Amino acid sequence: MLVTFDEIHLTNPLWNALDDLGYFNPTPIQVEAFPVIRSGRDVVGIAQTGTGKTMAYLLPILRDLKFSEQRSPRVIIIVPTRELVLQVVDEIELLTPYITCRVGGIYGGTNINTQKAMVYEGLDILVATPGRLIDLTLSGILRLNSVRKWVIDEVDEMLNLGFLHQIAQISNLLPDRRQNIMFSATLTEEVESLIARSFRDPITLEIARHGSPLEKITQQAYHIPNFNSKVNLLLHLLKNEEELTKVLVFSGTKKLADRLFERVVDKYPEKVGVIHSNKAQKNRFNTVEKFASGETRILIATDIMARGLDIKEVSHVINFDTPAMPADYIHRIGRTGRADKPGTSITFVTEDEMEYQADIEDLMGQALDLLEIPEDVELSKKLTEDEQPQIRMRNYMPQAKKVESSGEAFHEKKAKNKKVNLGGPGKRKPQGLKGGSRKGGRKRKG
Repeated sequence: MLVTFDEIHLTNPLWNALDDLGYFNPTPIQVEAFPVIRSGRDVVGIAQTGTGKTMAYLLPILRDLKFSEQRSPRVIIIVPTRELVLQVVDEIELLTPYITCRVGGIYGGTNINTQKAMVYEGLDILVATPGRLIDLTLSGILRLNSVRKWVIDEVDEMLNLGFLHQIAQISNLLPDRRQNIMFSATLTEEVESLIARSFRDPITLEIARHGSPLEKITQQAYHIPNFNSKVNLLLHLLKNEEELTKVLVFSGTKKLADRLFERVVDKYPEKVGVIHSNKAQKNRFNTVEKFASGETRILIATDIMARGLDIKEVSHVINFDTPAMPADYIHRIGRTGRADKPGTSITFVTEDEMEYQADIEDLMGQALDLLEIPEDVELSKKLTEDEQPQIRMRNYMPQAKKVESSGEAFHEKKAKNKKVNLGGPGKRKPQGLKGGSRKGGRKRKG
């Protein structure tokens, strides 16, 4: 029997906002998290991407957030990317049209003075990337002494991006008396270590087994030799416009994403976009907006940029390369099969990537459905520069033989060669003075 939002004791303003949005039934993680977060206990929520983790912590926080005119925020939410900052801020604004709630987002790569002015005006909830949060705190504009709830969202990705030091620094800057709330799609050793250091007897809510995929996602794979063959297979699959209606293509690097975009845009002009961290922020937002609205059909993205995307009705996720970390695979495929709709993930696997496939299958406890490459897909023998075998040059230079001196070969220096070079008349040490002569140039460092 489905639970409704009426049954989890929401306030009328929140219920009205959900009704406006057309949400009537909370997801399992939202049902489990609501009373625990309201209790004030530290919470660790483990649930897959696309199961409503963001609203799982926002609803109980907003439920108990009292009106205040103080400037300093009482809730801090940190996320790994600026795109996710904007997404969380947007979701808070959608949930609070009937609530007085001041919310703002801060992130790097943009004018810090504008963000300082926003923070100075006063906020109830601040959503931030770790680096910019620390910058504003050290500047003295942002004060954290009033923080009562600290949320770390997408913590596994945060650690993958190397934010462990910043998270530890933020933890030290926050008041000791606070509630810690963490949400993640996977529970890694690094995440468990962070929990042990920063959390106090947390309650763990695990809706799905570690890394288990959503059952409504069909997972397929092709074994394919190289980059050019992968491009040929991708272009072949994209011909099926009736089924592949909205396609998110993952690339492991920015360089590969750009190279792939150049190949695909020739066949599908005006129907493909690319996003990664080297693209200007405005360009990224426009690209995502076009994909979300259906103006473009194909979006090529790196893991970091796609982490903050919440785009509805993605029909297919294509892993152009197989991710080395199984957790990244789980996050990737979680972009499809959302909102109780089926989805399909397709992974291209080279011989070098087969070990990654094995790790993914071990994590999930099931094998990917291996498909035969269609006959009309050309398997190229042309390798890219990155795929070329590395030739190690041996050093064929002959080793110089050491000359051992013997007593017979030693000759006493001639008398004229025994003189000491005093550096010329101007630099000779005056007779009768103690100490050495002065030398020009830089002083020697001690």
